[in-house]
Amino acid sequence: MIKEYKTIREIASPLMVVENVEGVTYDELGEIELPNGELRRCKVLEVEGDKAVVQLFESAQGINLAQSKVRFLGHPQQLAVSEDMLGRVFNGMGAPIDGGPDILADAHMDINGLPMNPAARAYPAEFIQTGVSTIDGLNTLVRGQKLPIFSGSGLPHAALAAQIARQARVLGDNETFAVVFAAIGITFEESEYFIEDFRRTGAIDRTVVFSNLANDPAVERIATPRVALTAAEYLAFEKDMQVLVILTDITNYAEALREVSAAKKEVPGRRGYPGYLYTDLATLYERAGRRQGKKGSITMIPILTMPEDDKTHPIPDLTGYITEGQIILSRDLHRKGIVPPVDVLPSLSRLKDKGIGEGKTREDHSGTMNQLFAAYSRGKDAKELMTILGEAALSEDDKLFAKFSDEFERRYVSQGNNTNRSIEETLDIGWELLSILPRRELKRIKPEFIEKYLPEKQ
Repeated sequence: MIKEYKTIREIASPLMVVENVEGVTYDELGEIELPNGELRRCKVLEVEGDKAVVQLFESAQGINLAQSKVRFLGHPQQLAVSEDMLGRVFNGMGAPIDGGPDILADAHMDINGLPMNPAARAYPAEFIQTGVSTIDGLNTLVRGQKLPIFSGSGLPHAALAAQIARQARVLGDNETFAVVFAAIGITFEESEYFIEDFRRTGAIDRTVVFSNLANDPAVERIATPRVALTAAEYLAFEKDMQVLVILTDITNYAEALREVSAAKKEVPGRRGYPGYLYTDLATLYERAGRRQGKKGSITMIPILTMPEDDKTHPIPDLTGYITEGQIILSRDLHRKGIVPPVDVLPSLSRLKDKGIGEGKTREDHSGTMNQLFAAYSRGKDAKELMTILGEAALSEDDKLFAKFSDEFERRYVSQGNNTNRSIEETLDIGWELLSILPRRELKRIKPEFIEKYLPEKQ
């Protein structure tokens, strides 16, 4: 029997205090019935004695303290899951918004999930092809990895996110691949861009989209990534799919967390974010991975915009500690018209060595990757020297490295948002660029690979 309470004592949106409650637990879901019969949702944030502090999912407007009723439902927020979710668009709480019917649920899963037991984790080891050379060739994404994209305000991370969601696939037969795309606190135009792009290209058929808009409540923003990860866990570990989860934008999620924390009058930490921001982000990121004894996996690409392009800001800083590397977008490359503007040198995938090589990508991958990094770095140094001292101060080799640097950005990094390169194409472009350099400078590649793959100079 669900009890009803008419003991609302105080409302300070988005929080509400209910008195004289019995048997209510943390995170329990509730309903508020307004005098006109309208229902609004809430969840329990804190219980002290017979008082419960409740967080509202919608506006507090119209809630009458004396006449409104509160019911607690006896369970935390749950998501109805089924394979029918593929090809559908939901709001941030998991309700369909594409005009289709409600999901016929195979199960109802608690959205808070559980972090994966480290002892039950299988080590990430298989290559995922995104079709983007700077990721596949140099900062390889491995199945079960968490690889964030650090962007800045105004940079084209949305286009890159849509491109990866559209193009990503696992190599090998009999592998079912799915994408769970969660848009967190974005504008209506951005949301429409993603949904239309997926529909236009047919990618929607293997994608589950959760869209939380900037004008939706902050509380829904906090639930959205958890709802998306719950859908991913079901598809990966119950239906044996290889799932790629893309979360954009984690900065909006952290801002919502700060807003709710301030309403609760919690002591703020760095830059006003709650002191538990690290723990909270970890409860999201650590739900990705591979489990022993399970075929499926969850690979995660969180996307965040760094406030003022500051890598030391708490959100990118803490994200970097929890995840296995980062892809960084560059404002300078964006100004040059390079698409996508991935800054290769500070970007890093800590697990790239585990997903490349013979039988996974190609035997020459590791050597060419290291050689391209080294040559691009030296080329950039040569260009800086040229700016200060003039071209006459450079040796012939340095001039070749400077030329390599320009060609590398133009042909390898820049590929547009609609080019889907196979790993073989990416590696072949790398060899074509290395042919600009003298053979004696290719010190990081085995001689037999140079003989086999280096094209003859025209």
